[in-house]
Amino acid sequence: MQFIRCTKKLQKEMGLKQPDLREEEPRFSYLGPWHANLIHIDRRKCVLFVNDKTLFNFIVPDLSRAQIRELDRLFKSYLSCVLADAGISEADRGRILSEYDEVGFANTSSKSVLGSMNDLAFHYKYSIQEACGVHSSSVPEIIRRLNRMPMGALKFVFPIEALKALYQTAER
Repeated sequence: MQFIRCTKKLQKEMGLKQPDLREEEPRFSYLGPWHANLIHIDRRKCVLFVNDKTLFNFIVPDLSRAQIRELDRLFKSYLSCVLADAGISEADRGRILSEYDEVGFANTSSKSVLGSMNDLAFHYKYSIQEACGVHSSSVPEIIRRLNRMPMGALKFVFPIEALKALYQTAER
């Protein structure tokens, strides 16, 4: 089982209580856990996902509460699309997605990831507002661009490059 580590704001929106959250360590996987946060852009609910190891990220815009409560399915569906759009091979996408066959929810655990997530949230809000809102056809391009933005927490490596390097190492 892998985890999506949700902020308190997202936990509240999902209706999660403390007994719903996992405490144990997730099983080993190459990508491992993700952090997720609820952000508002133009008064619309959006969920930002950021991978703990690579800071690879994506946003799912304009969600209803019912959609947010199905976060595990939403995550896997969007992750598949974003990986395909990023040029990740079908074989690697399959390997990545198989790590998330079973997903649990947990509290956030990394101030570094939360700091990077706050920075990304700012960039997503600004970029999406500049592109005329959450329904803009530019959202996939914004996701691509922000995964090709050097991140200080990664010693200024791009998240997409960190993701690819992780899976190239795994193939050896």
